[in-house]
Amino acid sequence: MKTKPIYVEIPIQVPIQRVWDASQEPDLHAQWDLRFSSISYLPKNEEEPQFFTYTRKAGPFLTVEGWGKSSGSQQLKNGSRSSALHFGTDQKVSPIREGRGYWKYEPIENGTRFLTQYDYTANFGEIGRFFDLFFRSLMGYATALSFDVLKRWLEKGEAPASQYRRFFTTQLLTVFFAFLWVYQGVMPKLVAMHPQEKSMIASSLSLSDAQATYAVIAVGIAEVLVGLFWLIYKKKRHLFVVQIVFFPLLTIAALIASPETAIQPFNPVTFNLSLMMLTGIGLLMSKDIPTAASCKRKK
Repeated sequence: MKTKPIYVEIPIQVPIQRVWDASQEPDLHAQWDLRFSSISYLPKNEEEPQFFTYTRKAGPFLTVEGWGKSSGSQQLKNGSRSSALHFGTDQKVSPIREGRGYWKYEPIENGTRFLTQYDYTANFGEIGRFFDLFFRSLMGYATALSFDVLKRWLEKGEAPASQYRRFFTTQLLTVFFAFLWVYQGVMPKLVAMHPQEKSMIASSLSLSDAQATYAVIAVGIAEVLVGLFWLIYKKKRHLFVVQIVFFPLLTIAALIASPETAIQPFNPVTFNLSLMMLTGIGLLMSKDIPTAASCKRKK
């Protein structure tokens, strides 16, 4: 199966030279580009291509190291600039074996159109090519997200490290709340049907045992849907706002239905207070986070 090259383009409202410096200076480049942990230029003569090495930490115990060559840099009469790139790695654990691409910097009104296109061959033969169907999408997403981080850095001055801290905190809390809602809906309601779940709903709504059973199932399904909604809804900040209002109401309702739970271990007061604190952190961190959606992904 023939794969498509990865293409990413974004307008940045700063002069070309600033974008050029941020993407061609290795120390600056490694700060915003999620695909690299470090980039080091090797010594060269003036007429030689620029060789470099790079690393990408893929986890606490795995670091991928590779090589690269930047060549063919040129500047046109209209002010556009470009740079060709050849890269690869000899490490067997890397999904990428070797690739080529380019950077382009084109003048636009009040700024620069910054774009890249690159393609690569995958490691591990047929298995690697199948895995690359997913990995290539991840690489495209990481490239686009990195471009938006660069844009915000150059236009607004917020350091890439700060942007990534807010982005990954938001994503981590998203996964946490998705798991929490799904688990609370499935285990104590749909699978185990905990007696306390039935008694709380029955006493608060004056339901019979059979009616309480159906009510618990309905609540469980609703909670599962809320968890899935956390994964698919893009504007996470809206969900944090809803939760910051909902959790206090949920706590009050639980205490009205079953006041004795307030003195039990891991009771609704302490549990929901912890969730309110995490929701508040998410609300603060999710404001204006970088997004891959701001980039054009096709020519």
